[in-house]
Amino acid sequence: MGSAIAMTNCELLQIDKKAMVLALHREHAFSDLFVAYLLGRNIRYEEDLVDQLFNSSEKRLARTLLLLAHFGKDAVSESVIPKISQETLAEMVGTTRSRVSFFMNRFRKLGFVDYGGDGLRVHSSLLNVVLHD
Repeated sequence: MGSAIAMTNCELLQIDKKAMVLALHREHAFSDLFVAYLLGRNIRYEEDLVDQLFNSSEKRLARTLLLLAHFGKDAVSESVIPKISQETLAEMVGTTRSRVSFFMNRFRKLGFVDYGGDGLRVHSSLLNVVLHD
């Protein structure tokens, strides 16, 4: 029903439906967290759909980079995204790799992003691309 690409090392746990339902009924704090996560995820799906319908691929790429950098969380003005391919970014944005390459070069020249050995550094100034009409 879905797919995912891990950007860093991670561990996954598969829980069968019966065990999950039992945990949701018994553990109210867990149930509250899980429902909050599902609601947040649904809101994000709606935002992604609106983004796809009404914004250019440049704005969608800028928004994706800001989301990956967790912009606005923990008062961080810039963040490093672990290494990610332009092909993966293109799939996330819904455009071609060549368009991603073009916009990433533009973002770099304008000082919105920096490439480094530790990954891609996203500056808060990239927000201007998303907000500017």
